[in-house]
Amino acid sequence: MKVPLLDFSRQDPALNDELRAAFERVFASGHFIMGPEVEGLERECASYLGGLGQIEAIGVSSGTDAILLALMALGIGPGDEVICPAYTFFATAGCVARTGATPVFADVLPCCFNLDPAQVAARITPKTKAILPVHLYGQAAPMGALLDLAARHRIPIIEDAAQAIGAQFEGRAVGTLGLMGCFSFFPTKNLGALGDGGLLVTPDRALAKRLRALRNHGMHVKYHHEAVGGNFRLDALQAAFLRVKLPRLDAAHAARRRNAAHYDRLFLESGLAAKVEGPCQGEGKPLALPASPILLPRACGESHIYNQYVIRIRGKQGHRDAVRQHLAENGVMTEIYYPIPLHLQECFAPLGYRPGSLPVSEALAQETLALPIFPELRPEEIDFAVKTVLGFIKS
Repeated sequence: MKVPLLDFSRQDPALNDELRAAFERVFASGHFIMGPEVEGLERECASYLGGLGQIEAIGVSSGTDAILLALMALGIGPGDEVICPAYTFFATAGCVARTGATPVFADVLPCCFNLDPAQVAARITPKTKAILPVHLYGQAAPMGALLDLAARHRIPIIEDAAQAIGAQFEGRAVGTLGLMGCFSFFPTKNLGALGDGGLLVTPDRALAKRLRALRNHGMHVKYHHEAVGGNFRLDALQAAFLRVKLPRLDAAHAARRRNAAHYDRLFLESGLAAKVEGPCQGEGKPLALPASPILLPRACGESHIYNQYVIRIRGKQGHRDAVRQHLAENGVMTEIYYPIPLHLQECFAPLGYRPGSLPVSEALAQETLALPIFPELRPEEIDFAVKTVLGFIKS
């Protein structure tokens, strides 16, 4: 059996028809950059995430550019520090470095793989100008503790919610908890465009006005540049596609959760897998990992949208890679997010981190494996993927 990591060809044919109609609408309009489609998407995303009038939404060219733009809007640059997790996609720290500031890497929690508040607290200095937590794989970081820290030290939080649109923390959408939230519409995201796209949200109207200028070379009025910005504009066509897909987003989340529950049941019934029990370690309470050879993802908060379903394969170094190879040989596609933690990337070598300095991130880089989780995944494909994993573990 062939089990794809993602298969766009399985999406609802009615969606395909609506996407084609959106293309024709934009093509006929002759308005291809920004304009009414982007404004419509911004209103609809603001409504979905927090309600019109509560937050401002700014469409941008990518999730990466959303992070970069947020940092630029705060004037972060050389001599400044931004604390971020070492276990995440490169853009989180890469954008910090692009401003001339220094990314300060903190370790993550072994329960949810999100930024450890205790690690953040230990790294705050007078140079710290922002905290940049990531809501990894579709679930909220421990925002209660992080927001308390930020308020105590008067440091803004920029949320990297690239993988987590629709996830919540204490009844509020992630991305709307800090000063700014950054989202990605890369095609593999739960709400994915047919190309690149991103979104910034903030409750601060003055800041939103600055963000809108900076995304367009620092202009509100054409050829009048208030600041040095960039070309971070969103294409009208991508906005139109996203407006088609946004009303289906919660149904897609529900399908991913069903698939995750199916995986969980099969793995747990085998006796070879376990979930980490107890409160999120981010609440400051001790946590012991089960001794099982497979650890399953858990939701430390009240919601998880499963942008990825990531398990941990315990054992000697290279065991995870052997499992992945076995899956590939049997037609099950997987991915490794992320095989080298950021603090050990070559480009950050001048910062002086060494192997062993952030042990949880380093262990996750060697042990985590993402299994297919997309909404249209079939139950029999999940059955086969689990059977193939367990067959190798038992051998």
